[in-house]
Amino acid sequence: MRKHLFAAAAGLAVIMAGPAVAADMPLQAAAPFAARFNWTSCYLGGHLGGGFARKDLTDPVQLVQDSLLGAGSTNGVTTVSPSPSGVLIGGQIGCDYQFASSWVVGIEGAVSGSTMKNTRTVGLPLGPGTALVKASTDFLPSVTARLGYAVDNVLLYAKGGVALAGDRFDVTGSFAGTPFAFEGLDNRLGWTVGGGVDWAFSRHWSANIEYDYYGFGHGGVLMSDPINAFAGIVDVKQSVQVVKVGLNFHIWGAGW
Repeated sequence: MRKHLFAAAAGLAVIMAGPAVAADMPLQAAAPFAARFNWTSCYLGGHLGGGFARKDLTDPVQLVQDSLLGAGSTNGVTTVSPSPSGVLIGGQIGCDYQFASSWVVGIEGAVSGSTMKNTRTVGLPLGPGTALVKASTDFLPSVTARLGYAVDNVLLYAKGGVALAGDRFDVTGSFAGTPFAFEGLDNRLGWTVGGGVDWAFSRHWSANIEYDYYGFGHGGVLMSDPINAFAGIVDVKQSVQVVKVGLNFHIWGAGW
């Protein structure tokens, strides 16, 4: 009987002492998320941002006056420079590979729809008359290579590649009482460079902020006027700058 009492008392003491012993034991902290993240993955996501473009049109004045008065009527050259700005929204898909040294290489395809547009008014000296010159960018697709350096769950990166601008140009107004409405569409191939910061805030999600510069150089745009059955070429030089934030879901990563 005494042995049973001692055994019961000993068991009760162990149970009561358990929490105290556990409290005295050092707690092993869970490994931080950053130490577990690997940027080797493919991803897809969306982005939202704002854009600003510079478009130099040469020469809408000659286009109108020479069409209505005859070739060679206009002397001198006039360049009109609308500066479209607006909102961009779109998506991206890509894949990255992280080396043991923390360097990350990847490739990304992206496309943005845009509300960027702007107008400028220019006089027609052989008129009287004025022309309203409107430029807009409707979409911006790109395919870029990406090079970055990972610091735990933060990736600093630069990117560069090829891009396309889908643009529309309009030159409308009245010249000596005759209305005109020239319009032209242009899909311009160019290049883009940029960079940003990507932050992985969970096992499969990351958010980034990015700046991109697009260069599209010079190119001729065919402008046609269905009202008077006229057509002519204007030269357009353009560039676009974009700042955007994005959200990506990472799949097929090393952590799966």
